[in-house]
Amino acid sequence: MILPDDTDRIRFRQYVPEDLDYVFLMFSDVRARKFYPEMDDSENNRRWIEWNLNNYDESGFGLWVIEDRHSGGFLGDCGLTYQPVEGEQVIELGYHLVAEHRGHGFVTEAGRQCLGYGFNVLGAEMICSLVHPENLASRAVAARLHPHNRTYLKPDGTERLIFWTESSTG
Repeated sequence: MILPDDTDRIRFRQYVPEDLDYVFLMFSDVRARKFYPEMDDSENNRRWIEWNLNNYDESGFGLWVIEDRHSGGFLGDCGLTYQPVEGEQVIELGYHLVAEHRGHGFVTEAGRQCLGYGFNVLGAEMICSLVHPENLASRAVAARLHPHNRTYLKPDGTERLIFWTESSTG
């Protein structure tokens, strides 16, 4: 599998089953639990890793672990997955960081690499990020990564924001 290119500060790698403690850490703070309350369960953390392993096998991509290129430390994850939006499957750029690493530009940096991967390697026509309206930090990142945004309703009637970028070759 081809991964996004590393940057000066981060490297990408696939999830492995041994990343379970890292996934728990990534979703363990109050802010992350507000948007991912189900991730306080170790079984759901295991499923998160399995979901990504399945995505790698089925789609050739998924959320990848991002690590500090110098220390090797776990920063979080960032990558591409298929998500349902308004009856269509779209490629979403998703991202999550361990609390202590937020605010340092890691997700914006990783997100730009994943956008390049999606357009240049996958040939995607559009890549989006789906954001809970109350997640101000995620909204700020999505606004840096994507030029367009609007609201949409999930099938259960809850409102979300979709930020998106279209291919420059499309």
